Formats: sequence, structure tokens, C-alpha cells
Amino acid sequence: MTGNHPLAAESETYELSVNGRREQVKAAWLGESLLAVLRERLGLPGAKNACEQGECGSCSVFVDGVLVCSCCVLAADAVDAEVTTVEGLADGDALTDVQQSFLDAGAVQCGFCTPGLVVAVHDLLDRNPDPGDLEVREAISGNLCRCTGYGRILAAVEAVRDQRGRRSRP
Repeated sequence: MTGNHPLAAESETYELSVNGRREQVKAAWLGESLLAVLRERLGLPGAKNACEQGECGSCSVFVDGVLVCSCCVLAADAVDAEVTTVEGLADGDALTDVQQSFLDAGAVQCGFCTPGLVVAVHDLLDRNPDPGDLEVREAISGNLCRCTGYGRILAAVEAVRDQRGRRSRP
């Protein structure tokens, strides 16, 4: 952008806290979505760009622990927040139990919807470790998948729910 461009004055540098790390976003347009900044500026490709309207769930991330569609959040609005992407859920290279269950159940087909679904399932199971089938279906209803028909996704969630239930029992 040139100095005469109407948006040039809206460009600035700010920091985001993403997956526990401070990340500097330089020469940023303040109207950029959090999704665009995560993918294009910070190199975090997990959240996917599909609908850009908050309808498909492919761009799901946590902002201060709240599940959001990052395509609908301005990156500049997340400056004082903690952003957690699918890349930040696991401890190092180890998969989370949800990620492993998706693999084990064959719930990963083309993989496009998988990161958003994994984030949504983490959100559900962190809020309610023993959700009923209807609650599971409602929790993932904002995530569109065109490959699996959801059967394997539901099986993956059930397996994690059951596994976590066994660990918490005396």
C-alpha cells in the first residue's frame, strides 16, 4: 500500500499470543481476519479457509478458551487474548487423545475439516467429559464434513469419551 492509499494509515504492528508464544504481526492491515493472520502471516495452516462466513467450522480456534470461527474475528481484536489453534493442542509432537482417536477410527478422510472438528471436540469434552450422543452431535453441528458422513467422527468422539471416563474412574 502506498502512503496515499486510504488503508495505509490503518496498517500497524502488533503482537498476538498464539499457542503460548508471543508472535509479532508486522505492517498489518487492521481489518485482517484472525484466520488470515494465522495462516498467511504466522504460518499456522491448521485452521482452514473455506466459507469465510463462520458457517463451516473449518477455521475453528480458541480465543481465551472460547471456541470461535477465526474467519469472523479480526486479528487486531485478539491482541490481548490467548489464541490456541489445532497446532497448539498437543504437547510437542505427540497427538492429543482426540487426534489419535480420529486417526484410529478412520475419521480423517481428506483432512480439510479435521482440524476444526478436533478443536470443537476438545471444546466439548473439556466442558463435559461425558456428553450424550445428542450433545456430541450438537457440538459438531457447526463443522461441515463432505467425506465421512459423520459416522466415524462420532465413533472417534465416543472412543475418547469412553477412554477418558475409564481414566477418571477409581
